Amino acid sequence: MADIVNLKRARKEKAQRELEREAAANRLRFGRTKAQKTTDRDAAERSRQSLDGKQLLPDESDKS
Repeated sequence: MADIVNLKRARKEKAQRELEREAAANRLRFGRTKAQKTTDRDAAERSRQSLDGKQLLPDESDKS
């Protein structure tokens, strides 16, 4: 025999699970300390500068 399900309660539980899932994702995305953010920003800047330093630029004398 099938279990009786209260649809109102089932909808509320489903909504709560979705909110918890979204909250967990937001904690991973935004729940970082200032030191972690600064470290990541500095690493990205060093990487960008390293790539810019390796860029080959055309010689100005070759344009004539």
